[in-house]
Amino acid sequence: MSPQEVLDFAKKNDAKQLDLRFTDIPGLQHHVCYPLSELGLDSFEEGFGMDGSSIRGWAAIHESDMLLIPDPNTAFMDPFAETPTLVMLGDVKDPVTKQRYERDPRWIAQKAELYLNNTGVADTAYFGAEAEFFIFDNVSFDQNQHSGYYFIDAEEGRWNSGRRENNLGYRPRYKEGYFPVPPTDHYQDLRSEMVQTMIKCGIHIECHHHEVATGGQAEIDQRFDTLVKSADNMMLYKYVIRNVAQQYGKTVTFMPKPLFADNGSGMHTHQSLWKGGKPLFAGDCYAGFSQMGLHYIGGLLKHARALSAIIAPTTNSYKRLVPGYEAPVNLAYSRRNRSAACRIPMYSASPKAKRVEFRPPDPSCNPYMAFAAMMMAGLDGVVNKLNPGEPLDKDIYDLSPEEMKAVPSMPGSLEEALDCLEEDHAFLMRGDVFTEELIETFIDYKRRNEADAVRLRPHPYEFALYYDI
Repeated sequence: MSPQEVLDFAKKNDAKQLDLRFTDIPGLQHHVCYPLSELGLDSFEEGFGMDGSSIRGWAAIHESDMLLIPDPNTAFMDPFAETPTLVMLGDVKDPVTKQRYERDPRWIAQKAELYLNNTGVADTAYFGAEAEFFIFDNVSFDQNQHSGYYFIDAEEGRWNSGRRENNLGYRPRYKEGYFPVPPTDHYQDLRSEMVQTMIKCGIHIECHHHEVATGGQAEIDQRFDTLVKSADNMMLYKYVIRNVAQQYGKTVTFMPKPLFADNGSGMHTHQSLWKGGKPLFAGDCYAGFSQMGLHYIGGLLKHARALSAIIAPTTNSYKRLVPGYEAPVNLAYSRRNRSAACRIPMYSASPKAKRVEFRPPDPSCNPYMAFAAMMMAGLDGVVNKLNPGEPLDKDIYDLSPEEMKAVPSMPGSLEEALDCLEEDHAFLMRGDVFTEELIETFIDYKRRNEADAVRLRPHPYEFALYYDI
């Protein structure tokens, strides 16, 4: 929409409030609300003032004043607000220089698109991300100086010890939750309402289904879109899913590994480059790929260990990325092998369907930074013609120890991933897409507030292992 069309849209829908949203570096969305009378045509140039000093990873207190500039292309009516509310995403600017704020994740994604266009390699990067999640009835947790625990209660699980009801019929067994029909699939109607709400908000949904794990693990697939738009849609996707679940008295989590001994949640990310409306990854090389497509895979594989800090950015991510449990930890590519980090889907022979599916990411990541970083890695492979090596078409569990040594793997912890990013991030800084300051801020925040914070605290299982040592 144009700014005037947004005002007309708000009037048509009798909007009373304006809700402006933006995303912090770890990936949490924030918002601030104004009476709609505060929104005028000049607002799309002048913006709204805000304090950025309390946003994680953002400005210091002495430089906290910022502007939020509404993006008219992101307008929609909030489906959950009792008071009719117009929602837009806000782009963050410095009020003094009027320049975009370098720590605004959405600006990083927008710069990635600009850089791609400037290279002449392609003009569009398409991303389609499959974010999985769990639906629980209740969760409680705490951590202090003298105790630490979590407790999950789920109607669909076989571990619903917090309930009086003892009917365990039609419960998905561990690792057996893929595609069962109701009543084993308890959340068909809930997911359908999530889908219909997303469609109402303008997201194109392709399908939804129960996932492999028990405890209501689910996946709703969005249609691919351009890099920034896909990241915008992912933030809206999470917002809708959480709020619909809340209305049903449920709670949703996108943390990658909430359940021990069951499958975790990934965010397999399909990606491709196009130019002039034509796909660039279709060709006559391996699996119907082009040489450019293979070079893109070469870039993803070369930088995957550094990417891991951004695409799998939590300590919990590495409870999912564990060798031997079907996790995509092996830095290789294949046309069908799902244990390889890069998979070339073979569902269709159409050139337009040719893309690479990068499987290590999980939904705890910031989609703006994750999509931008993956594209920059792939583009580095294209520009420098990086060879991805031989495909891994064997079952990974059939490989000999000697063969396995030749297949590099993802980092085993967030600490290791941050070290990899510290050593390898020049590819992210081309075109000033990421800045040195942003990367340093990200690494420092993650080390201090997450990796070290978890490392310093006793784990409940350590009491089981060592209390009587």
